[in-house]
Amino acid sequence: MTRVGFLYPGSSAEDDYKAFEDLLGGDVELPLVHTPLSDDLHVLERLLEAGGEASLVKGAQEIAAMDVEATVWACTGGGFVYGWEGTRRQVERVRQATGGPASSTSCAFVHALIRLRLPRVAIAATYPDEISQRFVEFLSEAGVSVVSVASHGIATAAEVAYLDPDEVLDFVISNDHPRAEAVLVPDTALHSAHLIEPLEALLGKTVLTANQVSVWEGLRLAGRTEPRATGPGMLFRAGSAAVTSLLPD
Repeated sequence: MTRVGFLYPGSSAEDDYKAFEDLLGGDVELPLVHTPLSDDLHVLERLLEAGGEASLVKGAQEIAAMDVEATVWACTGGGFVYGWEGTRRQVERVRQATGGPASSTSCAFVHALIRLRLPRVAIAATYPDEISQRFVEFLSEAGVSVVSVASHGIATAAEVAYLDPDEVLDFVISNDHPRAEAVLVPDTALHSAHLIEPLEALLGKTVLTANQVSVWEGLRLAGRTEPRATGPGMLFRAGSAAVTSLLPD
């Protein structure tokens, strides 16, 4: 059994991780520690607060006692708003606090694109446009080319968690771009475990969601790099053995 821990802000789509456990075939456990969140607004001030060092270190210290093999900071916005170097520093603090391998959802998107060799992406974001543009800047710093970005403009994580699956499908599909090699859906408040396969079938290309890449990244850090036929999406079927991490050792 492989155990990967997740630092998850507030409460919205945490049950998505149980869905991933089931989809991965029962040999993976994905325990969560909820980090503090004063409110779940998708605004810069709140996302910076969510990703603050004190919250991350406290959560990491809790998860260190849970016998996990790796830890992921599972909040896309609370990472990329700090920029590439700031996100790397977050990961380093989590690694120091847990004493084991660590990463974040934002970094996981980049590593997934490296593994799949897909440098051009479209973004279908649930966030307001100001926050979506921060994700574009983060990806650009990491060498990813964003050919289009769409913002759903949803104000809170709670609203994202209650989106109807058909609405999510429609939003992502309608915001694909012909030049994009993958579509990124960057919000861990979004339930996505059971949407990846239908989205990829409808679009005919890779779809990467926040909770999906978080789980994949955690397994990669835990040494589970083999392709997984039971994993959702092209990403899990590709495995992660060929990834060269951009994070500090």
